[in-house]
Amino acid sequence: MQHAVFHIRSHSLVRGTALVLVSLVAALVASGFPDLHPSAWVVVPALSALYGTWETTRCLRQHWSFYHVGVMLLLYADVLVLALIVFLLLYPYALWLQRP
Repeated sequence: MQHAVFHIRSHSLVRGTALVLVSLVAALVASGFPDLHPSAWVVVPALSALYGTWETTRCLRQHWSFYHVGVMLLLYADVLVLALIVFLLLYPYALWLQRP
């Protein structure tokens, strides 16, 4: 029995969502959350989350249905995770935002 998760050419919501969530955890670990420190390694989870978002986008269909709405909600969550990862990447370099 073969699943779509393991085939790169097939569409898979599980693969996209799992990739984004694992990227979020990796970005939190790489940035040293809650004491954020500058780390270029956060770029790798950012690119991985971007790829996971693209995987989720591939699952959209032409017509509106409850499935389409669910995929749109997952895309919204992916964009929020991407914004958080970009924040974790850029905030330690913005010294003017931090307290003296």
